Amino acid sequence: MLSYRHAYHAGNYADVLKHIVLIEILAHLVKKDKPFDYIDTHAGAGLYHLGSEQSNKVGEYRDGIARIFEQSDEPLFESYINAVRSVNPETGMTYYPGSPKIASQFLRPQDRGWLFELHPTDFATLSQHFTHQRQVKVAQQDGFQGLIGLLPPVSRRGLVVIDPSYELKEDYSNVVRVLLKAVKRFATGIYALWYPVVLRERIDALERELRESGIRDVQLFELGIAVDSSERGMTSSGMIVINPPWQLKSTMDKMLPVLGRVLAPETPNLWRNETLVEE
Repeated sequence: MLSYRHAYHAGNYADVLKHIVLIEILAHLVKKDKPFDYIDTHAGAGLYHLGSEQSNKVGEYRDGIARIFEQSDEPLFESYINAVRSVNPETGMTYYPGSPKIASQFLRPQDRGWLFELHPTDFATLSQHFTHQRQVKVAQQDGFQGLIGLLPPVSRRGLVVIDPSYELKEDYSNVVRVLLKAVKRFATGIYALWYPVVLRERIDALERELRESGIRDVQLFELGIAVDSSERGMTSSGMIVINPPWQLKSTMDKMLPVLGRVLAPETPNLWRNETLVEE
């Protein structure tokens, strides 16, 4: 299925959490001069216009990045806000960067980026954004297949972002299968898996599969804006990180309570910071 378009959801609370975690990992990787590879299995369009028809149809960014910008004096948000500002005019907020565009801000001449996107329209847009960045390769290919073919990367350092649409319930088990293959080929890589909480049972099953998979050093970060419900709609979202940087957990210990207060003031304590599997 190729009906999912992230343009409708760009800059929402799930993006805020995902991209804060992403920035923390990338900031860790660039501390060393050694090159690294950034691999994005479901890259989307790369950059989103917040004034577009799609974005304004549901306006999710108003309860996401827009609220963060209102807290621009919060030091914890500085790196994230700077990443968003870098793709915008000096005043205002017109665009929201997707994961590839944020990652490109950290790529140095010695680093490489690999972006996969199947949707033809989003692939075309994504390709345009990276026409002049030769170290970034864009492919209209199934990201799960493309990922395995790249591992292990020549650099032997890297971050893999897995962010499927979960249009199909099989995606929840597919991500574990792909992670198992990937970790066998590239055990020292950092893997960041995004997930939505639509039905909590699916996330419980996902966590259980990961615990029983044999993969070590797994951390979970989750932010909710409403209590779990059987009704339609996403109530929480999270990031599962394999081989997280050592300081990530303590950073998110500080970050998640603040994100809860800013993004979900009526339910500020619906967040999780848990070790799924020890090292």
